[in-house]
Amino acid sequence: MSTAALYRPRMMKCCPSWDHAFLKVLGLCLVIGLASCGGFLWDGFGSGGFVTPPTQNLGATLNSSAADQEPSYSYDGRYLVFASDRLAQRSIYLYDMQQRRLVDLPGLNQPNTLQEQPDISADGRYIVYISEQLGKPDVFVYDRQTFEAKRLTENILAEVRHPTISGNGRFVAFESNRSGQWNIEIYDRGTGVDLSLPSGSAAPPKASPPSPSP
Repeated sequence: MSTAALYRPRMMKCCPSWDHAFLKVLGLCLVIGLASCGGFLWDGFGSGGFVTPPTQNLGATLNSSAADQEPSYSYDGRYLVFASDRLAQRSIYLYDMQQRRLVDLPGLNQPNTLQEQPDISADGRYIVYISEQLGKPDVFVYDRQTFEAKRLTENILAEVRHPTISGNGRFVAFESNRSGQWNIEIYDRGTGVDLSLPSGSAAPPKASPPSPSP
């Protein structure tokens, strides 16, 4: 029998709380070790907390050594769209929380121009964002199935900012100052748009666009 095994009963008899404290410290070390293996920064033990992936300079990661900003979740929390200054320009990125990797967005980001302020539809199919690829800030909607981006504000010569898209992907709202002050604009993509719904959801009846105020 080991020396530690012989002395441990005596220590427990003299210090009844020793065994409990030892187990707490051991358990804490195990939890920290498992969290580190998973590649996440954990804060909280079963009651909620941070699960932020660590910053990395290379690879398909969420956080980089550049500024990463303006996050927006899809309905079920699988996809996280955000803007980043990595690769020396502000661009849009999509992170898959289940696969823990970036998702390709062919045709969305244009070279030598700014893309920012993204939002995402319920199932992650549509991404709305601001781009200056045509010489001024415009609202675009990107379709992840067709890899096509559509400009929504070609007839607005004023500034636009902060777009958001409805869960089903039909309506886009954003701010515009074309009236001389900042107001909310709503763009209806039409009844023919393929709806973006969480998987397993049935399509609701076709919604009517909001009526303008008198």
